Amino acid sequence: MTKVGNGLLTIGQIAVLSLIWLGADGVVRALHLPIPANLTGMLFLLLLVLCKVVNVEWFRRGASWLLAEMLLFFVPAVVAVVNYQDLLEQQGLKIMTVLVVSTILVIASTAWVVDKLYRFELKRARKSRALANRIAR
Repeated sequence: MTKVGNGLLTIGQIAVLSLIWLGADGVVRALHLPIPANLTGMLFLLLLVLCKVVNVEWFRRGASWLLAEMLLFFVPAVVAVVNYQDLLEQQGLKIMTVLVVSTILVIASTAWVVDKLYRFELKRARKSRALANRIAR
């Protein structure tokens, strides 16, 4: 595929992902759901993938681009922090503590889940091999 074709494909995938978010935002607003539209959209997309309505490959380029340029999306948030200098001076230590503790908790819980799933997969593979060995004999 040409560079132009790749670029158009990426733009198209980003547009579809944006439409999914826009639809989720409409649903959240209409139903007054207490969860953000981006989470609703991701859950909807996950449901479509699990039901095999949507193929993950259909969004790979667009999602990869969005992940690669994620830092760009945080620039407005960082610039906005400058407007709240008084808040940071008063509550900065508390905010930083919450950020550090929550980051540690997310990393630790992710590691725990990955460890449990890895052990589960190892156990499953051993059972599968043992069953295959018994059948072969």
